[in-house]
Amino acid sequence: MLTAAALIIFIVELRFPDIIPVPGVKLGLANIITVYAVYRFSGREVFLMVLTRVILGAIFSTNFSALIYSFAGAMCCLGGMLLLRRVVPVKYIWLCSIIGAMLHNTGQMAVAVIALRSFAVTVYYPVLIVAGCIAGAFTGICAQLILKRDIK
Repeated sequence: MLTAAALIIFIVELRFPDIIPVPGVKLGLANIITVYAVYRFSGREVFLMVLTRVILGAIFSTNFSALIYSFAGAMCCLGGMLLLRRVVPVKYIWLCSIIGAMLHNTGQMAVAVIALRSFAVTVYYPVLIVAGCIAGAFTGICAQLILKRDIK
């Protein structure tokens, strides 16, 4: 059910106009579900949810070229957040989300450098990190609110 919710949010977000004209900058609202799941379910369950969302997202958006970027970013983000959840308490889930967003951007940038065989794309990296921190804070706060309601 969480995979479906994340996928719906992802597809709806595709309809939003770009916030700023920098490739890769978006809100990442589907990550609200991922951050919530990281603190609520096992690593294996969250991995399967994210993997399914990334694959189906590429199919539904018909953007197969972005699949490798999405996969790399999602796996870096997920790996980092699964490690962080061991040391970052639930009341600081927003911090885990910010770091996850930065790891997501780092994974995507690494793929871009490899795919394009050029470090020139790294000019976007500072903008991606700042945007990732802002989006990560927002998605983390949303996930924290949902988790807080879920625990009650």
